[in-house]
Amino acid sequence: MTEPPQRAPQRRGVPVVGMAGGGQLARMTQQAAIGLGVPLRVLTGAPDDAAAKAVSDVLVGDDRALDDLTAFAEGCDVVTFDHEHVPGPHIRELEAAGKACRPGSAALAHAQDKLVMRDRLGKLGVPCPAYAHVPPSEPLEFLDGFAAEHGWPVVLKATRGGYDGKGVWIVKDPDAAGDLVRRLLGKGVDLLAEQHVPFRRELAALVARSPYGQGAAYPVVETVQEGGICTEVISPAPGLPGDLAAEAQRLALSIAGDLGVVGLLAVELFETGEGLLVNELAMRPHNSGHWTIEGARTSQFEQHLRAVLDLPLGSTEPTAPCTVMANVLGGDDPDVYSRYFHVMAHDPGVKVHMYGKEPRPGRKIGHVTALGDDLADVRARARHAADYLRWGPEMKEST
Repeated sequence: MTEPPQRAPQRRGVPVVGMAGGGQLARMTQQAAIGLGVPLRVLTGAPDDAAAKAVSDVLVGDDRALDDLTAFAEGCDVVTFDHEHVPGPHIRELEAAGKACRPGSAALAHAQDKLVMRDRLGKLGVPCPAYAHVPPSEPLEFLDGFAAEHGWPVVLKATRGGYDGKGVWIVKDPDAAGDLVRRLLGKGVDLLAEQHVPFRRELAALVARSPYGQGAAYPVVETVQEGGICTEVISPAPGLPGDLAAEAQRLALSIAGDLGVVGLLAVELFETGEGLLVNELAMRPHNSGHWTIEGARTSQFEQHLRAVLDLPLGSTEPTAPCTVMANVLGGDDPDVYSRYFHVMAHDPGVKVHMYGKEPRPGRKIGHVTALGDDLADVRARARHAADYLRWGPEMKEST
């Protein structure tokens, strides 16, 4: 572990927020911290991580190592997270030492372990897909019984550690399940089986909650997934009935209160013919909320800082009738900057956000945002910009 850099004296009474994790979420939180005049400190794994290139107060260390996490927290008034992978016992150690961790370990456990989440949401009466823990003994016989009740295909999920489609497998029949389960259990992966839901589309409800108990909800958005990766977010979700949008917001605020979440909570949802089902939870700024930087009066990053500092929450009012965010994925040519000229000249209204990450094919390296009155036009503008930044003149248009 390296020693932290010398920190400039802070103004009296201004708290230091520490964010464990040095990815793009911490990087974009720094932009909001500058506007609020709040110092942000980041614990990151490497000096060239996305946030380390943008934040002045950086400790390079392992956020899964208690010693590094403790040393980092000593310089912070409140600790928050840009991912769910900091071990719960380590967070409890910080809490026992009197450090404010937001969200706390008790709440964060529901975003870290899918079985814990499903069990708790079930007790709260939250609508979810049918699920069951896959026992390590006789797992294939168990899956046969599960599929007999709920049908093939079956969704298998690693109970811990999955993101962006990783740790999720859709198995179509017993043969496919057998090969996969034997391999995963052999690696010690704990598995959850879920009913494969015939959903219409995926939605996300983003809310914030403060220690005081104040809550705020953003418009419900539609998320478009390709290969398990979110490629596009449309705000508000087009054609979503007002009562269903209100129900999604109510559900998310209720979950935040019941679980004791402090900060942001993203509730990923399936819209089905019978209503809404909760798919996943994330307790941090979320890809489904990147549109808020330009598309809402208060960005999700500022809102998260307000919430963890117990400041009054900001307005979630949209700044335009519709906003579309499209993720920029790495393509075959890493020279993204040379393509700025076309994108910015073609559409001066599109906003480009790059994360300072080395481009690799399929890797999220940034996003673009477009706003306007006509959804079809706004969506086409965002997708054109994202596709051009990825591929250049030979771009392969998104479908």
